[in-house]
Amino acid sequence: MLAGRVALVTGSLDGIGFAIADALAKQGAAVMLNGFGEASLVAERVATLRAHGVGAKYHGADLAHLPQVEDLVATTVRALGPVDILVNSAVTRHWDSIEDYPTDKWELALAVNLTAPFHLMRLTMAGMKQRRWGRIINLASTYGLRGVARRADYCATKHGLIGLTQVAALEGLEFNVTCNALCPGAVDTPNTRRTLATRWAGSGKSEEEVMRAFMVGKQPSGRLVTSERVAALAVFLCSDAAADITGTPLAIDGGWLAS
Repeated sequence: MLAGRVALVTGSLDGIGFAIADALAKQGAAVMLNGFGEASLVAERVATLRAHGVGAKYHGADLAHLPQVEDLVATTVRALGPVDILVNSAVTRHWDSIEDYPTDKWELALAVNLTAPFHLMRLTMAGMKQRRWGRIINLASTYGLRGVARRADYCATKHGLIGLTQVAALEGLEFNVTCNALCPGAVDTPNTRRTLATRWAGSGKSEEEVMRAFMVGKQPSGRLVTSERVAALAVFLCSDAAADITGTPLAIDGGWLAS
């Protein structure tokens, strides 16, 4: 379905980002991976994608710095070709009340979660328009659609990312360039599993009890969303069948926003 296409996926060494990169590669897209990780993990991830018979590369750009963002795009074009699919998945977050929030954490969140996606879109949309095909997928969150205490950076940047998504969608309409925001709830990622393990350790509770407590106020389904299901939706959005879906925040949250 995506043979000949080139995808750039940020924050893609594990979790949702890698699941999307892997799913795109399975459909024939060449993929540029990005993120922070040990050399052994990078080699393993690149090899996994190449096993699907596609080109795969890695660039370790720190998205908080514009020159590295620019080099990420330039390197992708040189190594794999012009970017047809952009997935903004990289994220940083911090938990604190507004009055106690470290200013450096706030600035970092703005840079990685919102400014970097803007620049990546700025640097790739012109080519997509010229070729009259492009797909941009921004990883937002249920927290991009509602507020939660002590999550100032995450809520603010994800709300902003949805707004940016809608602007890009309108600007891409006549060029067959779509832009959508995926809004997962609680997802089964390594980070989530680490959080659950921390809560479980020494709690005296069963794993099921810890999971149930973690889900309070979240997903009525009572289960974590899998990264593979988020990735499957991303692949669908890249298909011709989804050409009229644009500017849309799509919740994958086990009924969270419905409750």
